[in-house]
Amino acid sequence: MRKTILTLLTILMLNITSAIAADVTKEQIKGLDEQVQDIKKDVIDLTAGLLQLEEKLLFPSNSQFALFVSLADPEDLRLDAIQIKLENKVLAHHLYTFRELEAMQKGGVQKIYTGNIKTGDHKLVISYTAKAVSGGEMKRSSSYTLKKGVGPKFVEIKIGGPDAGDQGLEFKDW
Repeated sequence: MRKTILTLLTILMLNITSAIAADVTKEQIKGLDEQVQDIKKDVIDLTAGLLQLEEKLLFPSNSQFALFVSLADPEDLRLDAIQIKLENKVLAHHLYTFRELEAMQKGGVQKIYTGNIKTGDHKLVISYTAKAVSGGEMKRSSSYTLKKGVGPKFVEIKIGGPDAGDQGLEFKDW
């Protein structure tokens, strides 16, 4: 599909070049320019449709699984890194930049993983390092049993906060 589009664009560009070389009128050049703009719009529309189709094929709703990370009390800590394992296999590992941390401190939520899993119970292990406001470094780890049913599953991992428990993590299923 992409090869066809590229071929059409190449042919069109060659036609424009040959038309200019043949001393065509300005009206004809305007007409070709409008055709090029129409083709560009069609290519953009096709690309958007292909991306949506690709997402549906790669992550069907019956096995889709996504993880999100947020901060419960942004002023309490500065998140440095997080690692997420599913059944002892690393799903995601992320080191936070200043801009990402700043966005999360303003209430942003990071989509850290999207994938497919089978229905049933799965063990998640989340480990993170952060710096507390007092200046001390924290390394924490916690496990969570994910219950995947039919349909998409979304889990928010909230770091810190009053309901976070000893390990500083709170889990919210959708």
